[in-house]
Order: sequence, then structure tokens, then C-alpha cells
Amino acid sequence: MNSIDQLRFAISDRINDGEISPSHITLMLLGEFQKDVSDFLKGSNRDVDPSKVLVSIEEGSLAFVATGLLAASTLWADLEHLKLADSLNSIDSKRAIVVERWQSLAQKNPHRRYSVVNQLSQILFKVDSTSNFCKEDSWVQVEKYLHGIVFDIGGNTKANVHIKLENGEKLPPIASTHDYLEKYGQDRLYRPALLHVTAEENLLTKELRNLSLLAFASHQPSYDDYEFNIMVERGSKAWSEVINSSAWLDDLRGSRA
Repeated sequence: MNSIDQLRFAISDRINDGEISPSHITLMLLGEFQKDVSDFLKGSNRDVDPSKVLVSIEEGSLAFVATGLLAASTLWADLEHLKLADSLNSIDSKRAIVVERWQSLAQKNPHRRYSVVNQLSQILFKVDSTSNFCKEDSWVQVEKYLHGIVFDIGGNTKANVHIKLENGEKLPPIASTHDYLEKYGQDRLYRPALLHVTAEENLLTKELRNLSLLAFASHQPSYDDYEFNIMVERGSKAWSEVINSSAWLDDLRGSRA
């Protein structure tokens, strides 16, 4: 595909028995479509900076005509992939989410249609009630270390840990047991923590689901009174049957007199 500088995003529907247009559209639908177009253009890696894209609004249902897209290499590659129904595995994940959203809305409303056209009036792809864009989600079992702030812990029926990552993302509840949290989860609320977990991870979106806590891991290079007390407790139990620790160490080192 030749990287043309302009794209026309159009939406068609009926509101109160009238075709939508720039002068006949609900505020919510206008906002949703504007956000979808912006998300599609920038993708996950901000291939396009929406603040630098000029847009005009045209008749013919409702259309946003975006210009200044010549350097958006991944955008044009993704539009090429969208010629195929099973393309959602091949394109940027955020663009795939927009297409999936449009398809879901169109399948519920036979009047709803979306199209993306270039400046040569070539339809690059369209979405309506008959569209069948598909994506095979690939989930794999992983083991990870997650660093964040614990903002909730425990539960009456289910023992969970809730953390917010350093980037601000809040993960789904991390399953644990009441016994483990009673023993190792005290005084961790609203504190940084490193969690060793198992989970299922989506290879495309990197989303995590079905998280389960293996352990709270040590993560602070500086002295931590809580961690120190745990190590002392473990060491005391391990050495409880050793009467003379110095003699025991000398014996291990082969330093018998």
C-alpha cells in the first residue's frame, strides 16, 4: 500500500428515524467515535500523535477526515492487514480493540456501519452487521514477579491481595489463602511489595488473569525490620537442635582441633 497522507473515518446510523450527520448526532456517540478514531490512529506505540493531526468533519453520515499521516508506518501496515478477516492477530492490539468494538456494536444494530477510506476513495476496510473480523486469543501460563503497592488484602470468603503497579495499573485480585496471609501478610497494607505469582498472560495484549500468589518476595536492599524478624524466626527453628553452634560450624569446616 502506498502511504497516502489522508484517511476518512465514517460512521452511519439512524437516530429517531433520521440518518446521523454533523447536525444530527448525540453527544455521547460523537464523543465515542472521536475517541475510537483517536485510539485507532495512535495505536499502542503512539504511531500518530492526535494533537498534530488536522481533522475536518464532513457530511455523508458523519466523517472525520484526518490528514498528516504520511509517516505513520505501522498504521498503514495495519490497514493492509485489515483486508483479511482473521487480521486482528496481526495488527496493533489497541487498533484491534477498536475494530472489535465497532463490530460488536454493528452486530447489535443493523443500521450501524463504519468505514475507513483513503483520499483516492478506496475503501481500506469496513465494519457492519455482516463483518467477521476475528482474533484467536493466546493465553500462556507464566510465573512472574510483580512490584507495587498493596492497597487491599484479605477477605471473608476469598483470601486475595490487591496491588497497584508502579505505572498505576491495578491488577485483578491475586488469589491466596487465609493461612498464608495470616502468617505473612500482616503489616503489608499500603506498603511496597514484591509478589511472586503464577498467572495466565495474553501473548498479544500482555493482560494477566487468574493470578495466584506463591509468596511475598524480599525486594528491599536496605534493612527491613519485618523481613529481618522472619529470617530470625526461620534461623532459630533451623538451629533449635544445635547445642554448640561454634563447634557445629567448626565441624562443618573441617577445623577439628
